[in-house]
Amino acid sequence: MDGDIPQRTPGGRSLASELHAATSRRKTAERLTSDQPQSREFAMARLLIPIPDRDFDVTEVAVPWKLARRAGHDVVFATERGATGEADPLLLTGVIFGQLGAEPEPKAFYAEMIASREFQAPIAWEDIRPGDFDALVLPGGHAPGMRQYLGSELLQDRVRAFWALERPVGAICHGVLVLARTRDANGRSVLHGHRTTCLPAYMERTAYWLTAWKLGRYYRTYPAYVETEVREALAGAQDFVRGPWTLVRRGTDADDSGTFLVDEGHYVSARWPGDAYAFARALLAKLQPLP
Repeated sequence: MDGDIPQRTPGGRSLASELHAATSRRKTAERLTSDQPQSREFAMARLLIPIPDRDFDVTEVAVPWKLARRAGHDVVFATERGATGEADPLLLTGVIFGQLGAEPEPKAFYAEMIASREFQAPIAWEDIRPGDFDALVLPGGHAPGMRQYLGSELLQDRVRAFWALERPVGAICHGVLVLARTRDANGRSVLHGHRTTCLPAYMERTAYWLTAWKLGRYYRTYPAYVETEVREALAGAQDFVRGPWTLVRRGTDADDSGTFLVDEGHYVSARWPGDAYAFARALLAKLQPLP
């Protein structure tokens, strides 16, 4: 009987592939949250968030995830070999005397995120197919486990391919280092010729000074400051934008005052967890359909 049933659609795809795609679309639609009403013209997107196995920043991952899911987008996480990641535990409990950690709302988002199916079942970096995604989010973090992600040549290869598509890319804090280290065909950073911000050296230095007596080099991921390495990857000093001086004021889900980011074409960059909400909103805005 199977010989009497067409096995391929007119477009050449197998019926099994079509059924799988239709099922995926239905399940995705069922997962849409109701926090924000969607217009009939809304175009759902797929965001890729690569992370290390451990020590990523709570806020810089959980806030973009939450805002993306609330807007109706799909999020795919990726770790080196497909293992479920874990955030820097000190950012959940408090770095020193219960202070310097994530704020309560991002921690609540994190608790929700780690229970999600997409977080529990990440893909491996080698399985990233850049063309399958509409946006790329490169979060930060400073604890030692971040070096797995910040220094991976495999991940840089996938980032290079995605950058070439000129689709939305967002990098925040240490995440900008991934772009600074990703080289194009000419051997220059993909950031060469672009404007960017990143974790300012004064923030990294202050956090280190405040905690070194107890935590050593916990806040110094590498001997060089993040800002120093990012500057060296740019075409000129004019392409680095530090932003206004701040150490404590953070944006929230309802208030972007005091935040800072650099929005240049398909690329958005931000400095630290305090900019995470504004950063996520700016990146997601690039995914909205044209009027």
